[in-house]
Amino acid sequence: MDDRDFKAQLVKLIPHVRAFSYSVASRNESNDLAQETLLRAWKARASYQPGTNLKAWLFTILRNAHYSRGRRAWRTQPMDPEIAENVLVANDDPSASEELLDVRNAMQELSFEHRQALALVAAAGLSYAETAAICDCAEGTVKSRVSRARVELASILERRRQQQRMRTSVSASQAFESILAEAESMKRGERAPAAGSAAAPKP
Repeated sequence: MDDRDFKAQLVKLIPHVRAFSYSVASRNESNDLAQETLLRAWKARASYQPGTNLKAWLFTILRNAHYSRGRRAWRTQPMDPEIAENVLVANDDPSASEELLDVRNAMQELSFEHRQALALVAAAGLSYAETAAICDCAEGTVKSRVSRARVELASILERRRQQQRMRTSVSASQAFESILAEAESMKRGERAPAAGSAAAPKP
């Protein structure tokens, strides 16, 4: 593969590199980590074997770069809990569905190991073997993490849906009671004062 083809493929994967950097690094570090990954990949392009999974190769470089930064800082950075873009889906559409956003937010509640495994397998489309190589663990461990992550994620989403239904029900009930109260007031010949207006003085 010549440099032009390698660069073209690298550019296509930039959104995925950025997304994965968000899943393993803090908000302040993620952009620098993504840039460092791309720079390392370009410098090491001669070692890439054409025909193999370039995305997996890049994610391995990113993970190693992140751990190198962690050792230099004497600690590893946890993912910023406010980052919603932690699922490895390169979505540039600003009108992303609410369902996808719900899943992204629910992913925040998973452990780092479960979130990383699920993101790499389910969202990035990597095989268990490729994910195991990136995460530096056994393939069976990856399968177990993905399975548990899916169960936990389904439970989190269902709990959130129930909470949303309860909030919606309470809101609708309050609105209904307000309408009934206003109707009763009108039947008695009373009128509720307009919002923000002072109450009429009693004679």
